[in-house]
Amino acid sequence: MARIFGITGWKNSGKTGLVERLVAEFTARGLTVSTLKHTHHGVDLERKGTDTHRHRIAGAQEVVLVSDARIAQLHELRDTPKPDLDTLLKRLQPCDLVIVEGFKSASHPKIEACRAETGQPLIARENPTVRAVAADHTPTDLPCPLFDLDDTSAIADFIAEETGLAPRPVPKAAGLKNDCFALPPGVHWTPVDEALATLRDRLAPVTGPETIPTDKARGRILARDHMALRSNPPGANSAVDGYTFAHASLPSETQITLPLVEGRAAAGGPFEGTVPPGHAIRILTGALLPKGVDTVVLQEDVTLTGDTVSFPSAPKPGANARAAGEDVEAGKLALPMGHKLRAPDIALLSALGLSEVETRTPLRVGVLSTGDELAAPGSTLDVARTYDANRPMLLSLAETWGYIPVDLGHVSDDRDALRDAFDAGAEKADVILTSGGASAGDEDHVSALLQETGSLHHWRIAIKPGRPLALAQWGTTPVFGLPGNPVAALVTTLIFARPAFSVLAGGGWLDPMAMTLPAAFSKKKKAGRREYLRARIGEDGRVEAFKSEGSGRISGLAWATGLVELSDDAQDITPGTPIQFLPYAGFDLT
Repeated sequence: MARIFGITGWKNSGKTGLVERLVAEFTARGLTVSTLKHTHHGVDLERKGTDTHRHRIAGAQEVVLVSDARIAQLHELRDTPKPDLDTLLKRLQPCDLVIVEGFKSASHPKIEACRAETGQPLIARENPTVRAVAADHTPTDLPCPLFDLDDTSAIADFIAEETGLAPRPVPKAAGLKNDCFALPPGVHWTPVDEALATLRDRLAPVTGPETIPTDKARGRILARDHMALRSNPPGANSAVDGYTFAHASLPSETQITLPLVEGRAAAGGPFEGTVPPGHAIRILTGALLPKGVDTVVLQEDVTLTGDTVSFPSAPKPGANARAAGEDVEAGKLALPMGHKLRAPDIALLSALGLSEVETRTPLRVGVLSTGDELAAPGSTLDVARTYDANRPMLLSLAETWGYIPVDLGHVSDDRDALRDAFDAGAEKADVILTSGGASAGDEDHVSALLQETGSLHHWRIAIKPGRPLALAQWGTTPVFGLPGNPVAALVTTLIFARPAFSVLAGGGWLDPMAMTLPAAFSKKKKAGRREYLRARIGEDGRVEAFKSEGSGRISGLAWATGLVELSDDAQDITPGTPIQFLPYAGFDLT
């Protein structure tokens, strides 16, 4: 059953404005809110002359009005008594919270809204169901807590505590099953698309939630849906500098002349009065439309003569005016769970009043190098040693993608040292990347050690370059064992690890950007494997392939600006053949 909390107060105490802000606040916290308001006796609930009004006057007991946006139900009491609050509450659909405005004598807990200018005695002093007061001043001798009437967040926190209402829970970080990387029995070669589908179906977020300031959240992934706290724009306003008036009050003459109201409306300085019909007022860009107007004419199109403004023809109704909420309405979805925040998203959330966001903690990507043959770049001139290129590349990729790179160092081919490195990595990182030593050979110590966990699965991917991909878990930490060759390591990281990391981090599955462009090279490809060529776009708009397909030619990675993806089928490519180009930019490589 929904929690119920009331807002009460005398006329003009600010209770309706407080209800409005609380609805937006709780909605922005991911909760569903309904309201129930007691209105004054004799107030009609619809305009006279509407279809539903005519139905009711004709004698209908109930009228249900339905549109694509909402349903309204009107019930005529006639000679029956007004239902009590409990009966009314039972009519509402299930939700997290019902905010009741009015009904001060009912037994549910309430906050009293109070403004000093009303001069009314506080209900809280006589009514024990009033648990707190929200005022624009400091009343004396209060029997309950006092809040600033404008401190919506603090009042919402109080209501949440009083009712035991918690924000909609963020999906917990999922522990991966020990066999999540297992392939079906009898599978020896796995097509790229099947391997990607397996990862997409079996992975889940491994990071937890964290609330941080919106202006510090670039690169973070939202842990839940975030709703607009208020509308954008918050009120109807002018899109231009000019003069505003009520379109319906314009005279029918070709040349229109309107008397000007004294004053003006400016952004941050609204006009407080009402513009009479047949009058106009000066308005500046971004200013709220004063009461009584709906249309703006540009200042370049008018002639000022004394205290009148003239223009040759009437603009369309609503011209040059922005409607409140025409961009985003309060309570509507601003950005969904799993969205990775960029600078434009920070602007949107800030404009909608969200000063904080609930995000996933950044994924920690540990990178471990193994093998006796590796040496730190520049540390030796021994030709029998290989400079470690993979670890700096993979750490750089993790940082580029907005994750926390965790350098797990280099470990020689020593089983105990490897075990210690994995233990340390599982404490420091959410996922571990290794390169080399993950096949099934005599010196593949990483494979042998991971085999002890019972979770190791060798994926022989039908891909070139790459082919061997080992996936396992060390405890609950997923491990991706990449090929040792830097070219193959980069390709498999871009194609497999990048989308997998996004899911582990709480985001969506990421497909690479693909562009169809003409080839500038020739190649005969056999059927059976997906191939990726280092490539770049030439000045003529055609795609050039690197001069060698050798996976040891690391210079081709730097020469390229992307990859050519050749499908599993046999192909005969000649200059001009349409091919798929995957730009580095589509992998977020900057």
